[in-house]
Amino acid sequence: MNSKNKKTPKFSLFFDQMATKVTKASGKPVAFMSACFLIILWAITGPVFHYSDTWQLVINTSTTIITFLMVFIIQQTQNKDTIALQIKLNELIASSEYASNRLVNVEDLTTEDLELLKKFYIKLSTLAKKENDIHASHSLDEAAVLHARKLKASIVKTIKKGQP
Repeated sequence: MNSKNKKTPKFSLFFDQMATKVTKASGKPVAFMSACFLIILWAITGPVFHYSDTWQLVINTSTTIITFLMVFIIQQTQNKDTIALQIKLNELIASSEYASNRLVNVEDLTTEDLELLKKFYIKLSTLAKKENDIHASHSLDEAAVLHARKLKASIVKTIKKGQP
């Protein structure tokens, strides 16, 4: 698969590569130390500029601009990483004989649907903890069958209670 697809505009490709490099560089200790050095340098120059409004404006404007730009750069890299991770997970789901393919596009679900799935997996976790066998597994389909049985048993129990 060629990452330099001809359909990708040159600016998008440039921005992607630049964002990746800037994100990696800004996460290194030397970047933090450089930022600390600049702040110390700025603080030292305070007496020289008599702690003027302009002196304060320099640091405020600089940090605001850097923060504003970094938000977009980091978001670009985060979006790319998220998509790559989703593709890797989708490949694992699709390649597993026992995994539910219904989860391949789980990232497209609504927040309410995701919360419902989360509750389901919490219940599966609880079921797995009750098992003495560490190899025991539960699936979405198994849970649906068990739920249907429980619902049927509950209905039968309710009907029996109502009979004289």
